[in-house]
Amino acid sequence: MYAKKGIRAYQKDSLRSDLASADPHRIIQLLMQGVLERCAQAKGAIDRRDFEAKAELLTRITDIINALNDALDPEVNPELVENLSSLYGYMNERVHQAGLEMRAEILDEVISLMLTIKSAWDQISDEAKVEAAQARS
Repeated sequence: MYAKKGIRAYQKDSLRSDLASADPHRIIQLLMQGVLERCAQAKGAIDRRDFEAKAELLTRITDIINALNDALDPEVNPELVENLSSLYGYMNERVHQAGLEMRAEILDEVISLMLTIKSAWDQISDEAKVEAAQARS
């Protein structure tokens, strides 16, 4: 029990440290990673029939997906933003359905979609990051 608390405290401190020094690109990466981690945890909660953990984790997943959606900038690429916003909405629907039906495999689809988005995000060049930062200034 104490080991779990220690691990959680370390993870929170590590995340706070990452966020304190993170640029906007890195923050989005951390949010996407958060979705992936909580989906894996939620799958375990569903399999264990741990209703309280399942509800908490699915709510967190939805919150993070909503934060990703809110971070979209329609001025940059309106068509891409519209497509991503629709995809985020679909992912939230699937998360809700996984909770209602107690089907962990539905979260595999959310994981797959997020991995696809994150993979593309991770490939953004350093030059593009600098350009984006300058455009925001």
